[in-house]
Amino acid sequence: MATREKESVNLGVSDRVIHNLSDSLIEFASVMRKDKDLQIMFFPEGPSLEELPYRVKDNFLDLHPPLDPHEALVAADRCYFCYEAPCVTSCPTDIDIPLFIRQIATGTPEASAKTILAQNILGGMCARVCPTETLCEEACVREIAEGKPVDIGRLQRFATDTLMQTGEHPFVRQAETGKTVAVVGAGPAGLACAHRLAMHGHAVRISDANLKAGGLNEFGIAAYKSTNEFAASEVDWLLKIGGIELDLGKTLGKDIYLEGLLEDFDAVFLGMGLGGVNELGLSGEEKDHVIDAVSFIHNLRQTKDLSTLPVGRHVVVIGGGMTAVDAAVQSKLLGAQNVHLVYRRGRERMNASKYEQDIAASRGVNIITNAEPTRIIGNGAVQEIEFSYTVDGLLGLQRTDDTFRLKADQVFKAIGQSLTGVPSLLKIDGRKIAVSENGKTSHAKIWAGGDCASHGDDLTVTAVAQGRDAAEDIHRTLMA
Repeated sequence: MATREKESVNLGVSDRVIHNLSDSLIEFASVMRKDKDLQIMFFPEGPSLEELPYRVKDNFLDLHPPLDPHEALVAADRCYFCYEAPCVTSCPTDIDIPLFIRQIATGTPEASAKTILAQNILGGMCARVCPTETLCEEACVREIAEGKPVDIGRLQRFATDTLMQTGEHPFVRQAETGKTVAVVGAGPAGLACAHRLAMHGHAVRISDANLKAGGLNEFGIAAYKSTNEFAASEVDWLLKIGGIELDLGKTLGKDIYLEGLLEDFDAVFLGMGLGGVNELGLSGEEKDHVIDAVSFIHNLRQTKDLSTLPVGRHVVVIGGGMTAVDAAVQSKLLGAQNVHLVYRRGRERMNASKYEQDIAASRGVNIITNAEPTRIIGNGAVQEIEFSYTVDGLLGLQRTDDTFRLKADQVFKAIGQSLTGVPSLLKIDGRKIAVSENGKTSHAKIWAGGDCASHGDDLTVTAVAQGRDAAEDIHRTLMA
């Protein structure tokens, strides 16, 4: 390996980039150097994405390419337009799916988009990231009868993209009411709440700890699921309704305080998500290159040149949810040689759907189940991680005496997040803000939704529904 690295450095590729790339790239670069018929490019400061013979960016193209107009008509023609359609009841935002598909079939995708966006203002992003395979498409009559559902997700994307590309915003803001609402969190729940409140004529200010709006859509979704900076474009499009002010880089409990918001605004909606990351609680967890998967995905989404993003050769991801799968797949796409995703229970207990598990496997991720980490081994930096096999039975999850080790130069923790910085005046349900119907909290002027609320379930579409419904309840309360 030392010889290969030396040859590659002679090409001008930096040590840092070599660490990021797989053995196959190094071998390819070596061949290029020896083949006098090939044109060799020299990179004194490391190659850019356009210059790399192995194009990292090509690994992050759309997971599901958009439908063209003809493909959309063919896909729409498969819908039975069911009465009391099961797909609708399976949609957290209650979109009239048969109607929007019929509108596509009749050649009016803009009208179709309005049907979608009236229920889900972030319908464009949800069309890309929503687990339709466990929601609307799983309930589709054609899935039950034939094993192949109507392509609802991509049809939704076709409609919303068609409208958004025109620059048109299909909703008109009502006359100003003179009421003001503070929204904390510029993620799916906060944006949906703010947009609905602005539609009703209220003045809304959204505060967020990040310097960009979008929340999970901007920072937490795998790059191959949301391409071409769609999340940022969708936020800009949403703000065209008017009446919404962004106040970014402001953290609740540090830069802004709930008590002050209650004095300055008529109502407050909390949709700031989960700021904390759960720790493994293991010996050696403090070693270098043991990081949380949320930060890794956050950095990846904000990196312009993916070839500069450090990734190990031997990556281990601990967890069984969507974040774990996203971290594992993207590590492989960045050039990691071996990627293991390890979950303490069986596959059927993983929060990541079977579809997401299959994506991981198809990208070369090795999924190991019924194993729990016991210690992290290394001298300064992680070198190995030890696991015990587990048994999940009547007595709960139990470790066995059988152990194994995995070579690791990078470990990602993806075992969930926790709520941080909650003011003491709110009741907590478990580890989240306690809410009742329509997001009402224990305080008469405060509502909450999304991951930070007790009814949240880590889905963009659910967060949108909760933000929308809380906005309607806030509006009724303010105008009573």
